[in-house]
Amino acid sequence: MTIEMITEKLTGPGVWYGSEIQDDQSWIMRLDGDDVAEIDAALAAVKQAGLPIPFPASAFPLPTVAKKIDALIDFVSHDKGLTLVRGLPRERYSDDDCERIYWGIGVHIGTPVSQNSRGHVLGHVRDEGRSINDPSARPYQTASKMDFHCDLMPVDILGLFCDRTAKSGGESYVVSAQTVHNVMLAERPDYLEALYQPFNVDWADEEPPGTQPWYTMPMFSAHGGKVTSRITSRRFVQMVTRHGEQLAASKVQLEAIDFAQQVAQRPALRFAMTFQEGDMQFLNNLTTLHGRSAFEDTDETASQRHLLRMWIALDDAKRRSLSPLLDERYSWVERGGIPQKYAA
Repeated sequence: MTIEMITEKLTGPGVWYGSEIQDDQSWIMRLDGDDVAEIDAALAAVKQAGLPIPFPASAFPLPTVAKKIDALIDFVSHDKGLTLVRGLPRERYSDDDCERIYWGIGVHIGTPVSQNSRGHVLGHVRDEGRSINDPSARPYQTASKMDFHCDLMPVDILGLFCDRTAKSGGESYVVSAQTVHNVMLAERPDYLEALYQPFNVDWADEEPPGTQPWYTMPMFSAHGGKVTSRITSRRFVQMVTRHGEQLAASKVQLEAIDFAQQVAQRPALRFAMTFQEGDMQFLNNLTTLHGRSAFEDTDETASQRHLLRMWIALDDAKRRSLSPLLDERYSWVERGGIPQKYAA
């Protein structure tokens, strides 16, 4: 298959520097009193009906807030690729109610899909006491620092809900993958070309039953003049060799991933976000990269850092067109995400 590559500088609102938008409030969607009242009414309707998650958007009516959600989808899809929804009074709700609210908003955005082999469509991001050195552990299940990356599947939108913050740390970082692409084009076009080549990537024991434990995809791909990022942590590219040395990335591919990380970490490029409880973050999983600082929790389990997570697929009419090189990866999104293998 011919590899399409963009060799001109990318332009548009998706190309931004963190230092320029750090204090720009355009990426914050604020809920006012009327919005919260509408969410409360939808929550009451779901509870009265006794509906468990997953329930449909029709069961969580948001006639006014839905208009803001449509603007959110457009901003995340076609503008800066990140939005923070702020203003939900977290202290008023139980943990279960927070899950219902977050799910209710998420299904107005699109279709949540399974994000792990436990079959979670509403996932939990917290320290499970696992080690980052465990090949079957996903980084979000640890308290470790997370490199800049896109999430495992090419879903359109990633969502996080801050249920509880950590004792310290856990700051969220976002960077424009489009800007990273431009910097690499200007400084190391050889590395950029390497990222357009196919990489073998470890499934980290999340592979669907009956499939091989690795997959192949480029870190950057182009289609219709648009660039899509699938940059992943070096860890998943390196540990694929446990399935055979023939799967190893080349020296230049590893150097290219390292350079992309170095570029993303530059203070001028990256954007820092500190969550407040009740915040909802939505990111474009195809045009941005995200990471996290390490965090420290309290000893009290009930007070430890806890985020809820969704992988949200948009309707076809709203989706970004992807390269055929990503067809295999997106086919799993269309089938509902990562098939469940273990108890939830």
